[in-house]
Amino acid sequence: MTEKATSEAPACGLEETTSESAHVPLTEPFGDTAAPQAPGGEQAPGGQQASDPQESARQPPDPAASAAPAGPAATDPALPREDVPSAPLLLAVEDVSDSSVTVSWEPPERLGRLGLQGYVLELRREGALDWVPVNARPMMVTQQTLRNLAVGDKFFVRVAAVSSAGAGPPAVLERLIHIQETIEAPKIRVPRHLRQTYIRQVGESINLQIPFQGNPKPQALWTHNGHALDSQRVSVRTGDQDSILFIRSAQRSDSGCYELTVQLKDLEAKAAINILVIEKPGPPRSIRLLDVWNCNATLEWTPPQDTGNTELLGYTVQKADKKTGQWFTVLERCHPTSCTVSDLIVGNSYSFRVFSENLCGLSASAAVTKELAHIVKTDIVAKPKSFVERDFSEAPSFTQPLADHTSTPGYSTQLSCSVRASPKPKIIWMKNKMDIQGDPKYRALSEQGVCTLEIRKPSPFDSGVYTCKAINVLGEASVDCRLEVKGEA
Repeated sequence: MTEKATSEAPACGLEETTSESAHVPLTEPFGDTAAPQAPGGEQAPGGQQASDPQESARQPPDPAASAAPAGPAATDPALPREDVPSAPLLLAVEDVSDSSVTVSWEPPERLGRLGLQGYVLELRREGALDWVPVNARPMMVTQQTLRNLAVGDKFFVRVAAVSSAGAGPPAVLERLIHIQETIEAPKIRVPRHLRQTYIRQVGESINLQIPFQGNPKPQALWTHNGHALDSQRVSVRTGDQDSILFIRSAQRSDSGCYELTVQLKDLEAKAAINILVIEKPGPPRSIRLLDVWNCNATLEWTPPQDTGNTELLGYTVQKADKKTGQWFTVLERCHPTSCTVSDLIVGNSYSFRVFSENLCGLSASAAVTKELAHIVKTDIVAKPKSFVERDFSEAPSFTQPLADHTSTPGYSTQLSCSVRASPKPKIIWMKNKMDIQGDPKYRALSEQGVCTLEIRKPSPFDSGVYTCKAINVLGEASVDCRLEVKGEA
């Protein structure tokens, strides 16, 4: 049995047919192989001598063979039936695209005594009488792909097995193969930044590029809030793979839902893009000073009539004193329409103003109070409370004692502890209960209750018990540790 393989056939050239190749009977040998001869130069069975393939090709075609329908060809009666293979089995179409077709078949039941040389695939255009070979020589494949076909081509296909003795009867595909344009359902791919409301400011340009897919090229249609676009303001350019909507200078009226519809015959895809064109809001319509007390002032205002085609983010409140006239911001993005301004300076007079704010920023102007807020000094009677001073005096106590230490000769070492006392205590260091104050070998430090004794380049003679004593008027405390300086080896 022959294994399946895939081979590509060149352009079949359905418009042009070669009469000689079309009229060659399938029972004739392919290539330059001659009919077999008996030993001693005798003729092969059947009583015919081997003929030259070129001479056979120049013989006039048989009209009956040319006009024969798409059925199996008759086997040459001069050749024994056992020498030629039978017709291939299960001829079928595997795949059809807009420019190619793939057919496959199974090997024949009988391969012939001389063995199988391959298969020859032929096709015949609808309405034509001639069969056109796809491959000039037999090929040992059971699957072939015909490429470079044109949309609209219609043809029949047949295949025959070939041996050294000739070609056997063909297997004909009764179904007419029609090359049609492949239809790919339309699909719109909306960019991520357009899947939510697309916000632009008044005067800015809008440029939407929406990719889509579909084969053949689908038709694209834009609508604005369900109505056709205004061609004087909006321009649309549709290519093979995308559609671009462009507005040179956006206005608030351009806000709304823009819907793109891509149609391909009975199939369609839709995508909606929401656009919001905004601008700065108007100022609050009015503002008034409700109350002034101590160093505080209460304001109230009404929302603006025009919010800029979007919701407000809040209000910005500013103050200015009569002396300097400079404005300072006291509140930002205040959501209520009233507020209380505190920490005003006594003796000054203040005026206030309020701005509206949205995504575009603050309003171009503000609502300003007509009257001034006078911060008057009031009589304040102080009632001091009796104060009992706390006594922080404390006798010395060590919060961190000395720790035993081992040192190496020639390397300076330190002994540290911490003491707590009030008033500040006097620190005395001793070695083996002997005062070492003033000895240049030792340096005592005391900072914020941390007492440190530095022993410069100690020797084994400096080993012993060291004591730190703290003394003030309330008492005294001491801590000990042992220092061991190892002798040299």
